[in-house]
Amino acid sequence: MKKILFILGPNLNMVGIRDKHVYGTETAESIERQVRLWAQELQLDLEIYQSNHEGDIIDKIHSAYGEKDGMMINAGALTHYSYALRDAIESVHIPTVETHMSNIYSREDFRHKSVISPVCIGCIAGFGKESYYLGLAALSQKLR
Repeated sequence: MKKILFILGPNLNMVGIRDKHVYGTETAESIERQVRLWAQELQLDLEIYQSNHEGDIIDKIHSAYGEKDGMMINAGALTHYSYALRDAIESVHIPTVETHMSNIYSREDFRHKSVISPVCIGCIAGFGKESYYLGLAALSQKLR
């Protein structure tokens, strides 16, 4: 069974509360339960980690080195400016899929650039919680 780390960045614990027109009304906890069930169907050993702190996320990525087979990340706003996060992903040499619930290219201009995309194997955005299902399915296929 492949071991996957799914990282959720700043403010993603507030899904269902903030920006309901963007993220919907379903809670982060509900989505997390559904993503775990999907991972079981894909026969993936999934660890989900959420933090609002950039350094903690970087430490978690570093701890995945030699321990995880793949990563999926929705880095939230860190996607657009955190070169430290980009470097952490690159340094561990773990296949990583970038995901976003919203279509970052249809939102504010500053969200159109991802500094982590160049070190990820792919990006899935704009499908709500289904972005996570698609990301796990793609990662599962890449790891076979």
